[in-house]
Formats: sequence, structure tokens, C-alpha cells
Amino acid sequence: MRICCIGDSNTYGYDPALPMGGRYHYEVRWEGRLEAAGHSVVNHGYNGLPVMRRSLHAMFARQVEKEGPFDLVTIMLGSNDIILGSSPQETAADMEALIMTLKETLGEGSQTNILLIAPPPFVPGFWVEGEEQIRRSKALAGEYRALAERQHILFADAGQWGIPLAFDGVHFTEEGHRIFAEKLNEKILRCAQDDRE
Repeated sequence: MRICCIGDSNTYGYDPALPMGGRYHYEVRWEGRLEAAGHSVVNHGYNGLPVMRRSLHAMFARQVEKEGPFDLVTIMLGSNDIILGSSPQETAADMEALIMTLKETLGEGSQTNILLIAPPPFVPGFWVEGEEQIRRSKALAGEYRALAERQHILFADAGQWGIPLAFDGVHFTEEGHRIFAEKLNEKILRCAQDDRE
């Protein structure tokens, strides 16, 4: 399957133990593991990217259109929005704008599926300011699930996957990348099977 992955630092593969935006090795990162499982992956993960930057929505849509066709586009954004103070509802509204822009650019007859992934909620750590921030990160999944139903796209809640997070409370550990890739691949295979039936 040919997959485009749009996301922030956890899609980029940021390693919080490395300075200056360093990333885990390719074979550690979840998109590298997806390729090892037989998929072709184009990674559009960027450190610090919030979905609230609506000026970038059309750019992402054009990239997907230009680099396609893709069987699947995964989108996992929202953690940076929560860190910057957005509510789950505001973040979901920005995400819906991105998805609508993407769908409009791809066109009504597009065979590309969109999978919206709710990121794992924060845990106490260096980047997490307190319980309120953790609460808002947990509430994002419900907002995204409702959004996916409205927009008739696929949904996955990575908060249900048991992803270990690093000392900063936000970024995946190496084991987190392994588990995320395993669970995401299972979701992709289930969706592909459903399409065939």
C-alpha cells in the first residue's frame, strides 16, 4: 500500500534525547517499520507543527495531490495545539478544515482513504505543564472520533495502543515507535480487508 503520513514530531521521528531536532534511526521510526512491513511511505512529519496553522493546509493538500496517487493518507496532529493552549474543540475545528481542504483537492472521485489518528494523550513529563494539559490531550480523541464520523473518514485512537512516551511526556520512545507501527499496520490491513469485502 502507498501511504502519505502527515504529522508533527512523532511522525518525523523526533528523539528527545538528541539535541537540535535529531531523530531516531530510520529502522526505529514507525514509518520505517511500516515500510519494512511492505508499504511504501512518504513522510511529511515536521517538528512543532500545529494543525491550527491553516495557511499550511492547502500546501499539504497540494503535496498529496502532486506526489500521489496514494492508497491512504494518515494525519496525526494536535499535540502541539494542546501545548500552545488550544482546546480540544478548537483543535478539532482546525483539523476538520485541513481534512475538508484535502478532500476538496483530491476530488469527489478520489480512491485515497484518509485515516485520522488521535495522538496518545500526554503523561507527566518535562514538556507537560500539568493535569489540565493532560486532560485536554485526553479529550482530543473524542472530538476526533466525532469529526471522522461527520467527514466519513477512517479513525484510530492511538491512546488505546499503549504507546510508551519518553521523559518529556509527549514523544514516543523507541518501543513506542515499534508498538505504534504494529498497531497502525493492523489497522491498515483491517481497512484494506473491509474494502475488499
